[in-house]
Amino acid sequence: MYSENNILKYSILEVEQPIGTFYLASIPANVLLRTVKSARRSLEEGVQRDPSKSRIKEIANFCSNKDAVFPTPIIVSVEEDKAWLDGKKICFKDNCFMGDILDGQHRLLGLQDSDYAGEFTLPVVFMFDLNSEEKAYIFSIINSKQTKVNSSLLYDLFGLTEKRCPQKVAHELARSMNSLETSPFYNRLKMLGKKNENQENATLSQGIFAQSVMMLYSKKPEDDKQKMYASIELEDDSTPLRRYFLDERDDVLLKVILNCFSALQEVFREEWEKPHENILWKSTGFRGVMKSLPRLIQKGIGYKVLTKEFFCQCFRAFKDGLGNKKLTSDNYGLGEAAQNQLSNEILNMLGTFQYHEKK
Repeated sequence: MYSENNILKYSILEVEQPIGTFYLASIPANVLLRTVKSARRSLEEGVQRDPSKSRIKEIANFCSNKDAVFPTPIIVSVEEDKAWLDGKKICFKDNCFMGDILDGQHRLLGLQDSDYAGEFTLPVVFMFDLNSEEKAYIFSIINSKQTKVNSSLLYDLFGLTEKRCPQKVAHELARSMNSLETSPFYNRLKMLGKKNENQENATLSQGIFAQSVMMLYSKKPEDDKQKMYASIELEDDSTPLRRYFLDERDDVLLKVILNCFSALQEVFREEWEKPHENILWKSTGFRGVMKSLPRLIQKGIGYKVLTKEFFCQCFRAFKDGLGNKKLTSDNYGLGEAAQNQLSNEILNMLGTFQYHEKK
């Protein structure tokens, strides 16, 4: 970077593609925050969507992570006469507007809301001489052609890191539940989100399993991960199995989950043997059971027992309450409403439930 009379100059790489020539540079985040803006469609100024406050907050929090990284470029449409080329450098005035953001507004707004913008230099693509139609075309291509990464793959990738975090523990729990022959989910989890050979009864993805299991020991998994990577001590957050997670008793986490779903398998044997014909062993039923599990665990802790027999008695009481009602989508529907309905029906039996220790 070179600065003279308030003019900033940055080295560029020229990139040729069918749409034309654009230029790649490395620019400090603070400089971009002073010189670009996000022109929003809602204000009839540009092509950008309205920013998401939750996404901005998420990125701002991420900036404090010692491993924070933004490797993909911010894309800026340069305004006429606001920036120019001088040989192998791009030039523009500091503290003056020089272009609209076509991609990357949430990254910049998140950095702006953090205390760490000064620590980041960002890759930036500068595109010159774009009219409104071309800006809209580029924005639509960027945002319509991206493929969301499978959540099961994301959780599986945590198995590659040596650092402990909620996501890595969830991945290990999913892998154990799928590989243990004593597990009701033995060979029934779609690892990486896909069925493997001889997985005719696989009705649940690794990603859904991991996301749901984390509810038992972490209210804010991403915050916990960042603190653990920074060696900041975690606090209790009132999730039912938090203490075991903090004490690194992952064997206990696995045992409680095994006890719960082994009991469900025993009580609802017919549904377990025909998982495609009911909701109980699909994502709807699994998430419904998981939503009820914190209360069941609290009840078990009150009795000082979280054994398979305890959960069997819980689910027998639930089954008795069902009567002739079948656990099918015809009776429950699909989605979150169905999950909540199932969870509420399980929890309704807690009012009169009494655990009886086997002699």
